[in-house]
Amino acid sequence: MKSGFVALIGRPNVGKSTLLNAILNKKVSIISPKPQTTRNSIMGVYNDEESQIVFVDTPGIHKPYFKLGEYMNKVAFASTRDVEAIVLLVDSSLEFGEGDQYLVDHIHSDAPIFVAFNKIDLTNILLITRLKEKYRELFPNSKFIEISALNNVSIDDLIKELKNCLSEGPQFFPREQVTDKDNAFVISEFIREKILYLTKQEIPHSVAVYVEKIEEKKDKYNIYATIVVERDTQKGILIGKGGKMIKRIGVLARKDIETYLNKRVNLTTFVRVEEEWRNSTRCLREFGYQDK
Repeated sequence: MKSGFVALIGRPNVGKSTLLNAILNKKVSIISPKPQTTRNSIMGVYNDEESQIVFVDTPGIHKPYFKLGEYMNKVAFASTRDVEAIVLLVDSSLEFGEGDQYLVDHIHSDAPIFVAFNKIDLTNILLITRLKEKYRELFPNSKFIEISALNNVSIDDLIKELKNCLSEGPQFFPREQVTDKDNAFVISEFIREKILYLTKQEIPHSVAVYVEKIEEKKDKYNIYATIVVERDTQKGILIGKGGKMIKRIGVLARKDIETYLNKRVNLTTFVRVEEEWRNSTRCLREFGYQDK
């Protein structure tokens, strides 16, 4: 069989996680309208009768202002090493800008590059033509493909092209395994996703979630998770009047967790304040954003 690793890179909100979920036909990477939703690299394992492709979803590359941002960029660029191919995802509804140039300037890899123009349903012929001309100048040997990750347009074509870059190789993961992350990581991400959707202003970027304990019973899971914020005022917003917000977060997260685990879930959440955790090496390690 053919096998190999493919890195998905791009700016924040270009649709990398949406693309990964579409490829796998299963939700393993969270999505939201907020920039920098993905903070860690997440492997998604695609299998068919003739191949296994391990896709690496990465944080959106951006100019960092905190140690957390530096970590996210480091993770993203590291993913381009030792891979069989790179998919550079581009938002085809936006003009090429400084952020795109920053990303391009930091790509250093000998792997073949596929420029995937995502959100093709939201662009126009003039804009997509300008983008293609620009990326042809930057990556003259790359292959172009127009896709819509949200609407599952041309995803099969992308996979077909990627297979041509693969050689005969081993099966890296069992066929039933869809991600390299454990249940605790996936659960914490589902909870964080609901916070991103339900809160505004500074809270989404100031939140971390980690799972304290998972108890597996015969007919259910008991899960205990902690949500971390940087200020007492943020804690108050997350809990909400009469605990309404934290209950709503829990209800929505539990649905995704039960679908993923295929078992009933009791979810208990706590909120903790840790000032300036995004600039704390200790906290970044504790919350899984740096190697321990």
